[in-house]
Amino acid sequence: MIQKIDHRSNSNAEKLKIVFQRSYKVEAQLLGAKNFPPLSRTLSSYKESNNDFFGFYDHDRLTAVIEMKNEEFSMHIQSLVVDPEYFRRGIARALIIFVMEKFDTRKFTVETGKNNSPARSLYEGFGFKLVKTYLAEENIEKVRYQKA
Repeated sequence: MIQKIDHRSNSNAEKLKIVFQRSYKVEAQLLGAKNFPPLSRTLSSYKESNNDFFGFYDHDRLTAVIEMKNEEFSMHIQSLVVDPEYFRRGIARALIIFVMEKFDTRKFTVETGKNNSPARSLYEGFGFKLVKTYLAEENIEKVRYQKA
């Protein structure tokens, strides 16, 4: 089940942080990143965010999250994380379908690590096109996709 998360509550922000941390540890390994900035994200950054968070729940357990940022001319997938215990179950795909149906916009954008093959394959499977490759913090190569 997918539902919007009230990320301003302590309890929900803590649950968000747990899923993000578990997922980002795997991504850091994929990218070979010694210092991965998303792993330093604070609890208050979830609570104070202006983004929308939608969670995928297995019964009452939060197993995945998609974080959406409303930009001037598009919706940006700020983050898409899945608890590693739930990898390869189609949850990330379900979350992308959900937001593409929910948000009435002409363009979606997303960024991920260049060496994050699972994420890149997922976005490319939805027709996202590579528009930019760049070097981000901590010398992490990133890619930006968009779908118009």
